[in-house]
Amino acid sequence: QVQLVESGGGLVQAGGSLRLSCAASGRTFSNYGMAWFRQAPGNERDFVATINWNGGLTRYAESVEGRFTIYRDNFKNTVYLQMNSLKPEDTAVYFCAAPYAAGNSVYNGQSDYRYWGQGTQVTVSS
Repeated sequence: QVQLVESGGGLVQAGGSLRLSCAASGRTFSNYGMAWFRQAPGNERDFVATINWNGGLTRYAESVEGRFTIYRDNFKNTVYLQMNSLKPEDTAVYFCAAPYAAGNSVYNGQSDYRYWGQGTQVTVSS
């Protein structure tokens, strides 16, 4: 059974930074891409960023492009989301996700992801 455990959320002022971590277990981490999504109160869960199996391919939502960086450490079975220049509109619960399919592809749709973490709250104050 795949388990994903996020950490690193918290309260930060606008303009600040946070780094989220997602530790994975239960299957060969390095065979799969990973992704981050987020859900603000009253909103749907939205795509944030995705990365392929070796970190050589990444994709970002337009709203975070240039501010957020997704990367991974396959020796530690962990994917990270470095968030800089945070804005109040970044406030949300952030989830990491692991896809159904192994391989080099990256996906930005929720339906492509089979496993989800419990989420970590990020709150950005103005």
